Amino acid sequence: MNDVSKSKNRPAKLSRRVDTRRSDRIFYWILKGLAWGMIAILVGIVVMLAELALPALKTFGFRFFTVDDWNPPMEIFGALPFIFGTLVSSLIALVIATPISIGVALFLTELAPAPIAKVVGFLVQMLAAIPSVVYGLWGIFILSPYMMNTVQPMLMRNLGPESTVGLHLFSGPAYGFGLLTAGVVLAIMITPTISAISREVFTNVPSQIREASLALGATRWEMIKMAVIKTSHSGLLGAIILGLGRALGETMAVAMVIGNRNEIPNSILKPAQTMASVIALEYPEASGIHMSSLAGVGLALFAVSIFVNSIARFIIWRVEGGRQ
Repeated sequence: MNDVSKSKNRPAKLSRRVDTRRSDRIFYWILKGLAWGMIAILVGIVVMLAELALPALKTFGFRFFTVDDWNPPMEIFGALPFIFGTLVSSLIALVIATPISIGVALFLTELAPAPIAKVVGFLVQMLAAIPSVVYGLWGIFILSPYMMNTVQPMLMRNLGPESTVGLHLFSGPAYGFGLLTAGVVLAIMITPTISAISREVFTNVPSQIREASLALGATRWEMIKMAVIKTSHSGLLGAIILGLGRALGETMAVAMVIGNRNEIPNSILKPAQTMASVIALEYPEASGIHMSSLAGVGLALFAVSIFVNSIARFIIWRVEGGRQ
């Protein structure tokens, strides 16, 4: 009887096993198709941009990326001012946002009581939910007048060419709009991204490391510096690079406060333009070689983003390898 019951149950078990293997294979091929689909979309975007930009690249050659003259009526196009504006405004945003974001993350994970940390963390994350155009309106009506009347005159007076420091980087006049204003808006926009990832990185530091540092006589600040920050270099770099990626591609908020002037300024207080903003502003009226040039700017933005992320991955790899 036992042999008969075993022989009856064996086909059912085999069928369930076959069904499980079949569902696993189907699931595997679905995930593999989705992964290859994302790669195909990426390649398709590059091919589309390259085809659109081909007439401009044939006309201007590599000079398209090194010339600072952009004159649509004369059909003269050079993308260098927009590359410069994108990189400089994003770097300004990183310089401002990185210490603030890491400080917020350290406060929430190491110093703040749990109820306060929950409320403050929620409010910081709410900044990421604000639409870009709202940041732009705030920049126009609140930030720009404040920059024009207070911040920029102070910088020109204390750091500008007529001061004892004598830096042309802070030469005037005070427009209110410009690279610095765009950098401040971008810094506020990328702070939630950097702080959220930094907070997760700090949370994942084992508590035993903190306790060991305090047991050896380290102060609270020494424990944070050696046990938390020093062991989180690669994660912090990843957070900063994700914030930089957000800053590089931001469009509307930057277009509303940067001044949109097609030239390379010699001061961060002067108007400029980014690659994303020039595409958004000039695309509706573009045609012919002008449209092709805007596609070339988009191709340059894509290349800059890939280059920056590749450098970041290399830095993270070196940091992790050096720590091991």
